[in-house]
Amino acid sequence: MNFRPRAKEEPEINLIPFIDVLLVILIFLMLSTTYSKFTELQLTLPVADAEQLRDHPKEIIVAVAADGRYAVNKAAVDGKGVDAIARALTQAAKAGSNSVVIISADATAPHQSVVSVMEAARRVGLSQITFATQSSASAGR
Repeated sequence: MNFRPRAKEEPEINLIPFIDVLLVILIFLMLSTTYSKFTELQLTLPVADAEQLRDHPKEIIVAVAADGRYAVNKAAVDGKGVDAIARALTQAAKAGSNSVVIISADATAPHQSVVSVMEAARRVGLSQITFATQSSASAGR
């Protein structure tokens, strides 16, 4: 009887069969996947000029100068009060309450001037208000 302790061998993990199985799965997935385009409907979309589609009668452009003067659709407004702006907006609103008020205010215009335009639009019943801005690239010129 040989009772000497044997040297224990460290178990090895053989990665070659694991890599073989992964490659077989990868090849199977590549062959079974279809790369077809799903086109159920062939559409030809109409072509239109975006500038022509804009509905200019619905737009009311209100310009606010740096010193607080107003112009509605390039016509100067007499007075700086909310009532004067409201009268000008009423005359310019050809589409009625569907008109869009575009406030184009100078960057240094007083905050109160812009709020006065918004209040005048509310009094007239114009609820669609937007602000005109310019991109920062064109502002540096």
